[in-house]
Amino acid sequence: MINQKSQALYLKNYGISQLNEMQLATAKVIDDKKDLILLSPTGSGKTLAFLLPLIQRLDRDVEQVQLMILAPSRELALQIEQVFRQLKTGFKVVCSYGGHSIQTERNSLKHPPAVLIGTPGRIADHIRRERFSLDALRMLVLDEFDKALDLGFQAEMKEIIVELKSLNQRVLTSATDIDSIPSFVGIDHPVKLDYIKDQAPLKGLKLKGVRSEGKDKLDAFYRLVCHLGNEPMLVFVNHRDAADRISNHLKDMDLVHDVFHGGMKQEDRERALIKFRNGSHHVLITTDLASRGLDIPEIKSIIHYHLPSKEDAYIHRNGRTARMNAEGTVYLLMAEEELMPEYIKEDLDFELIGDSKTLPELPDWVTLYIGSGKKEKVNKIDVVGLFMKKGKLQKDELGLIDVLDHSVFVAVKRNKLKKLLQLLKNERIKGKKLRLEVSK
Repeated sequence: MINQKSQALYLKNYGISQLNEMQLATAKVIDDKKDLILLSPTGSGKTLAFLLPLIQRLDRDVEQVQLMILAPSRELALQIEQVFRQLKTGFKVVCSYGGHSIQTERNSLKHPPAVLIGTPGRIADHIRRERFSLDALRMLVLDEFDKALDLGFQAEMKEIIVELKSLNQRVLTSATDIDSIPSFVGIDHPVKLDYIKDQAPLKGLKLKGVRSEGKDKLDAFYRLVCHLGNEPMLVFVNHRDAADRISNHLKDMDLVHDVFHGGMKQEDRERALIKFRNGSHHVLITTDLASRGLDIPEIKSIIHYHLPSKEDAYIHRNGRTARMNAEGTVYLLMAEEELMPEYIKEDLDFELIGDSKTLPELPDWVTLYIGSGKKEKVNKIDVVGLFMKKGKLQKDELGLIDVLDHSVFVAVKRNKLKKLLQLLKNERIKGKKLRLEVSK
């Protein structure tokens, strides 16, 4: 049974007072110990919906993994972990993914967490090497299950799930459905909560077209970015090399931006997202990797440099904007002879963007890198104290602070950067000389 007192405390820790209709319905099904397929739009709160009731079923006296959550990308796994930690349940959680230190994960699994979150490849590797017991693992969540169960992940997913002999509840969630669920998942007679079937178009979403002369869209894209100015925009392409090619062009034009795709090192991907979230740049060029699960608030514009071949990818991309009653605009960059995909039914108004190539002003914020993190016992309070007391920053001159295992990224007002670096030049943090520089 859901403990209302505990749930109220978790919600308070998370910063909300009540659940929405979808979250309440999800909690009831999970509390009834039934298998569940949850289909709900991006940004509707699916992570909180499944975490809250599943947490209530964890046993504090069992020192083994009880709940496993599988996600198709590192960033989504980390986002789920972040939501879990915000609830402050007191249960141990470990997030496991490729690109993360295998030794750190091995050490964490020696004292097993109640909740293990991760990507299929890394979790499968830990299971193969018997790094934790599966005996108490009763609950399994497949987040973004349509992606997690596609052909690229099926072998590892099957390898994992067939080893989970003690499962008694499976929860599958996504913003898009699939035709059939593979039999190895073992989900029989699930309850299906479908909040996308009769989903109306996002109320605050506008759809516009931008016509490019010829086949190469680079010039039209650059003019569109200059036209939109200093506002957060996600730019979707279909291939990694296209993201890198566009980035090289923007570098030549001195336009502040970043790139995010699966071919990058994990630390470079993390850095790109951190700088985008904290406002150090407003243009992120990405593949569909950024279309699911990422916590990127206040996206004003989505630009489809390339249109995806499938409708579900288009839906997930557009779900990055006009969230939670906000407004946003989706731009389709169309070459002269390019045909509109059949899945786009709306009439498209083409916007004239002019020939201006005036660069947007530099963002108000810039990101600083500190070469120590959680493993060196550095926390946000340490950073705030240092930057405000020794660096003489006011509260509104210090932005988002992200503390990672061995680094910290701090957003500060750009106009304070030079003076701040001078003031902190010879300072120390946790007894060690401060390693501080502008983040690449």
